[in-house]
Amino acid sequence: MSTRTNLSAVPLDVVAGTSKRRPAMVRPLSSVIALGLLALGIAGCQQPQQQTPKVIVGEHATTIEDLATRLGLRIEERDKTFIVLKNAANTVILFTHAEGRFFVNGKPMGNVGEIKWQGDTLLVSDFLIPQIRQYLRAAVPPSPVVPPSPVKSKALVVVDAGHGGQDPGARSVGGFHEKDINLAVALKVADLLEQRGIGVLMTRQQDRFIELEERANIANRRNADLFVSIHSDSNPDRSRQGFTVFVARAASAEAYRAANCIGQAMAATGADSHGVREADYKVLVNTSGPAVLVEIGYLSNIQDTARLRDPAWQNRLAQAVAAGILTYMR
Repeated sequence: MSTRTNLSAVPLDVVAGTSKRRPAMVRPLSSVIALGLLALGIAGCQQPQQQTPKVIVGEHATTIEDLATRLGLRIEERDKTFIVLKNAANTVILFTHAEGRFFVNGKPMGNVGEIKWQGDTLLVSDFLIPQIRQYLRAAVPPSPVVPPSPVKSKALVVVDAGHGGQDPGARSVGGFHEKDINLAVALKVADLLEQRGIGVLMTRQQDRFIELEERANIANRRNADLFVSIHSDSNPDRSRQGFTVFVARAASAEAYRAANCIGQAMAATGADSHGVREADYKVLVNTSGPAVLVEIGYLSNIQDTARLRDPAWQNRLAQAVAAGILTYMR
């Protein structure tokens, strides 16, 4: 294993599969009225809000539970009049009456749009997701909340920073290259794993080119417990954002388990999840042990691009990937 410059310790605060949704609570009518008056009072002294497109709920419908999950929020309170969604850094209130608006951290930001009740299930337009997400503050707690846990003895993980050297990967809407984002996050992942006692071998630690077959061979020669390749995505549809975890089509059950662990931890960041998918990328097919490839965001999307360049968001992504790996290793 080559020597790598130690980075500053980054707290590891994301644990796959440990978050629990609090049960829904019905707020007393007097409290609802007070909350509504407070919200309307706030609205009067804020800047004009953006209007959410009026979309009839149908093929683009999603449940309020799914909306909360995809935004990295939990349902704190709800009744037939309003919904309160929260995480460590944000409070979102959606009023569900006709022409109801949504508020993010006390500010009116737009109309909720068309809604539909099916029994006790509230359906809203999934176009609300990007409308709300653009106003959310990133939640990066200052201290780790993950207690040390036993992991496999002498475990070895190969962390692969995709692309490098003359292979820049995707080019962002801001003009920078994928290879640099991949390396920054991969180095943070490696540092976090080493802090937890996991042996780490990186395919590259600087801006250099390595053949795809050699990346897999590095893991094969050392009989690594897991190979994780870090990439950033791109798509002709510039509205697409979020992360995806890939395994090979003929992947083992262990590879799927690792992918699911990482995917669940990544979902806790609040980024859109495109789930675990199959693709026969060379690094996945040519690696003999469990192997996954993580696309951490879309460089073709303005919001993802801005976050991927933010060191705090890079830390958040690295914490999630590392937490998923640790969960798999236990």
